[in-house]
Amino acid sequence: MRKIFLAFLLVAFIYPSAFAQNKNLPNIVVLATGGTIAGTGASATGSSYTAGKVRIEEMIDAVPNIRELANLKGEQTTNVGSQDMSVEVWLILANRINELLAKDDVDGIVITHGTDTQEETAFFLNLTVKSEKPVVLVSAMRSSTALSADGPLNLYNGVAVAASPKAKGKGVLVVINDAILSAHSVKKMLTTPVHAFMSPEHGQLGTANFGLVEFFHEPHGLHTINSQFSVVGVKSLPRVDIIYGCADVSTDLIDLMVKAGAKGIVIAGVGDGNINKGTLAAAKKATKKGTHIVRASRIPVGAVLIHGEVVDTDYGTVASDELSPQKARIVLMLALQQNKNISREELQELMINY
Repeated sequence: MRKIFLAFLLVAFIYPSAFAQNKNLPNIVVLATGGTIAGTGASATGSSYTAGKVRIEEMIDAVPNIRELANLKGEQTTNVGSQDMSVEVWLILANRINELLAKDDVDGIVITHGTDTQEETAFFLNLTVKSEKPVVLVSAMRSSTALSADGPLNLYNGVAVAASPKAKGKGVLVVINDAILSAHSVKKMLTTPVHAFMSPEHGQLGTANFGLVEFFHEPHGLHTINSQFSVVGVKSLPRVDIIYGCADVSTDLIDLMVKAGAKGIVIAGVGDGNINKGTLAAAKKATKKGTHIVRASRIPVGAVLIHGEVVDTDYGTVASDELSPQKARIVLMLALQQNKNISREELQELMINY
């Protein structure tokens, strides 16, 4: 935490707070976290690369005509592959974004991010940012040195969306491969192709075509100024773990997680959030002792039904509705941080509303 705080002080010294540029353009702050979009490799045609090597000002300067869209200022929050993204960085990002968007001379935020956990960061910010101003995450499936790198155009389009009045009030957005996706619905569906991100339940919100921004739909679920969650003064979140469901899954995992300090558990179950009899029994024992357990699904598309094959009231469990295991985990962490005595019924309502 101290290293990241010192990095912010350095950024504040290097980049003054005022935008002394074109007064006819919106002012956009780009917060960089690393990822493939900032990665470099030894070969333009090889798949091997190291994430988080290029600094943000260098990335911005490498995109032709991007400064014609907005007055830009970069801050290097961290510089890692997003597999190393942490709750610590989420909290710093959320509070920094809220601080920046409270200023009259900041019109929007763009965050450069790795693709592995991009949907989680976007969803966390969707629940904790307290502004209607645009917040846009951009990323890349190919490193900056790869043949046909997709990062520069994604960054260009992300800035265009953040600078667009049409993006106001849409919640946190992900812009990649010409698509505008909502934080609630976005999912990484493929491992490496450039069209890896989709919103299979609700569809994409719109398109960003070489800076031309169009919206077709409104986002689903409560977000930003309508969210009940706040991270002001929050230094950490309660531990919530995820169990991956499979045939003959070990039935002692819930007990082990509770003993290790988990305050909540999400089960990425099979099918409609289903789990074997032994795990169900362990879940019932845990919920009776006060540990909240959410049933989600390892299936990428579709909702987990309340009282489907598993009658949740019999076991004290909660259905994730259409939230993926990783997004249900975020709701559960924030809910427990806000109210450690939250009821099962209250938590179920949160899963549906967010």
